[in-house]
Amino acid sequence: MNLELGSPIAYGATAEIYAWEEGQILKLFFDWFGRENIEYEARMARAVYASGLPVPAVGEMVVVNGRIGLIYERVAGKSLFEVMPSKPWTIFRYARRMAEMHVEMHANPLEPEIPRQRERLVRKIKAAKALPDALRVRVLATLAKMPDGNQICHGDFHPGNVMASPQSEIIIDWIDATRGNPLADLARSSIIALGAAASSQTPKRTDKMFVRLFHRLYLRHYFSLRSEGRGEYGRWLPIVAAARLSENIPELEQWLLAQAEKAVD
Repeated sequence: MNLELGSPIAYGATAEIYAWEEGQILKLFFDWFGRENIEYEARMARAVYASGLPVPAVGEMVVVNGRIGLIYERVAGKSLFEVMPSKPWTIFRYARRMAEMHVEMHANPLEPEIPRQRERLVRKIKAAKALPDALRVRVLATLAKMPDGNQICHGDFHPGNVMASPQSEIIIDWIDATRGNPLADLARSSIIALGAAASSQTPKRTDKMFVRLFHRLYLRHYFSLRSEGRGEYGRWLPIVAAARLSENIPELEQWLLAQAEKAVD
């Protein structure tokens, strides 16, 4: 169908977001993002929604102006990434809430059709061009000794992917989700936060301190709710850092390499 959509209400790495019918949005993907990836996102979104987690419902796949899109339930509000800097006193509440949501997520098993976390980590580590071969071998050997899991793992859980709506907080953007080990998923969230604080991703010193404080509060509350696994979590950090190198983020490269070097096979 050909429609006049107006201006996007938001932008993502793979798509533009448009207002759709009442209570809905259209996530209209860029041409380079393959149909199989969009079908995977739809399948993933439906599986996660069926688990009972606070996520938007996903509707049908449509073709609009020659591009493929997905219809989603519209979530009113802003991401925590947008809310907290303007209301810094909310950092304590939202750090605790994110930890609670992550623990709730990690209590849910996923159906077998969802990709395995380990397979994705192996693929990313092998694809990381900045990773020296000797270090790659060491990281993969370390990964081979780490335990599997069968829980929902978001794969990109950070304040930009949690919406503060009038009713509750809603988790969005499940394209990187897998079934796997919750502690590896927790380590991924830590690497995102700590890398942002350690690099030019967060240029201001005060903002760096804010990110570190948020991470410290979030991590402490997570382990107060799910106390086992602190040592194992630490062993996942270098593995996840090595995998993140595949994303080719120049300002993070040296920091991620330094974290990956801590892997012990």
